[in-house]
Amino acid sequence: MKTERDFVKTGASTAVGAEGMVATSHPAATLAAIEILRAGGNAVDAALAAVAVQCVVDPLMTGIGGDCFALYSAKGGLPIALNGSGRAAKAADPAWFKAQGITEIGDRSVHAVTVPGAVDAWCRLSEDYGSLPLATVLKAAIAAADNGYRVTPRVAHDWAANVGRLSHDAAAMQRFLVEGRAPRAGERMENPALAASLRAIGAEGRAAFYEGAVAEEIVALLAARGGLLTMEDFAAQTSNYLSPISASYRGYRLHECPPNGQGITALIILRILEGFDLSDVALDEAGRVHLFAEATKAAYRLRDAMIGDPDVTPVDVEALLSEATIAPLRAAIRADRASTPLPPTDETPHKDTVYLTVVDRDRNAISLINSIFWAFGSGHYAPQSGVVLQNRGASFRVTEGHPNTIGPRKRPMHTIIPGMLTRDDRLVMSFGVMGGQYQAAGHAHFVSEVVDRGKALQAASDAPRSFAFDGVLSLESTFDPAVAETLAGYGHTVDVSDAPIGGCQAIAVDDETGALFGATDHRKDGIALGY
Repeated sequence: MKTERDFVKTGASTAVGAEGMVATSHPAATLAAIEILRAGGNAVDAALAAVAVQCVVDPLMTGIGGDCFALYSAKGGLPIALNGSGRAAKAADPAWFKAQGITEIGDRSVHAVTVPGAVDAWCRLSEDYGSLPLATVLKAAIAAADNGYRVTPRVAHDWAANVGRLSHDAAAMQRFLVEGRAPRAGERMENPALAASLRAIGAEGRAAFYEGAVAEEIVALLAARGGLLTMEDFAAQTSNYLSPISASYRGYRLHECPPNGQGITALIILRILEGFDLSDVALDEAGRVHLFAEATKAAYRLRDAMIGDPDVTPVDVEALLSEATIAPLRAAIRADRASTPLPPTDETPHKDTVYLTVVDRDRNAISLINSIFWAFGSGHYAPQSGVVLQNRGASFRVTEGHPNTIGPRKRPMHTIIPGMLTRDDRLVMSFGVMGGQYQAAGHAHFVSEVVDRGKALQAASDAPRSFAFDGVLSLESTFDPAVAETLAGYGHTVDVSDAPIGGCQAIAVDDETGALFGATDHRKDGIALGY
């Protein structure tokens, strides 16, 4: 595993560890996970400690009112997948929405709130693979919520940009604003009601969230605002283990959670790109961005047309990844000309989630992602339990006949995807890329930076990013201006933005040295830390 970098240029070294490694987007989460590992906990214990902390200290990005997906590798072997996504109400029939004159589900709509799946997923992982009591694992998060935490710079930046998402809920504004404004970096915030809920979950498990006072408050709040979720819907929520889907890429294999997630999109992108030489010798930066844009557009067209809840509309993964599907997509790509832009999508744009990964001394590894979808989710807030409710249901369609049309107890198409890379059935890397719709493209880009360009993990994370979506090819401003000019000449509609695209965390297992290498995205506040 490459670790070299240019020590003159701005940047960070790849983190190195032996007994364990943690990579998260928030320092407090990384510290909580390291403390759990040092106390004898395993990777699952540490990951749950970290994500619980992030639900407190980064409340606009994630929370216990959201969903969770994970890939877990025992002792560096092939992973299993856990789907912890929530479902729509049993009463959520498309005919009901049509009768109400509802043609789409807005991101602040009470109908965008699906049953939170995260807590059930955490309890399932803790019971099946953890080694410490959940009450112990959640102590750091409880302390942060009870005693307060200091807001970090990127969190403060995002908080200030999304104050308006709280404007329709007085209790949310009271809890998350300071005299009507977002907290500034360094200011102290707390959420004692959330601390009480986490304490109850630690003591009583999933029942504390899905069958008791927390669920009762949420259901009553939503019903008063016209929502359809019931106590029965909450009690019925369950996570399920699945076999990951995967595809080979230049001797490696990328593993993703199966639909209803968009992980298959990342696999399609890499399957297309495997037919091209993406090395620095073969392509310049503009040529590489162009190929990624074309492969991304082809893969996202398939995603938007075919992915939903496979329990309702099965997805033929093998057919989508077959050469019969991929070869024509690959052949249609021209080296110097952009194809028809991806049309404006019905999928709601968002960029808000947290991803983290942990590997322990026994080389157990977990790749975990937790989200409330948009910033502050739906903005609906249950003040007695301290729960911000997700708006994942905003990605449902209301028109009938589409795989992602809303339906009773149906799971929506999900953008949040954890990833793992293996070689010869052994774990090479656990990683993920935050950024909403970008995540599938981000997985493919990160894998290519490591595999095709031989970059160290931190350098691969730091590399400039691009994303072809919604008719526009977005470039981070760190690209050379000549790249944008060349791409525009190819026919792309190019937008150069100062805003960062996504956020990455990664851990590599180096069998040659026995070391663990970690990376965290400079676009966030986080750290990768090994010991």
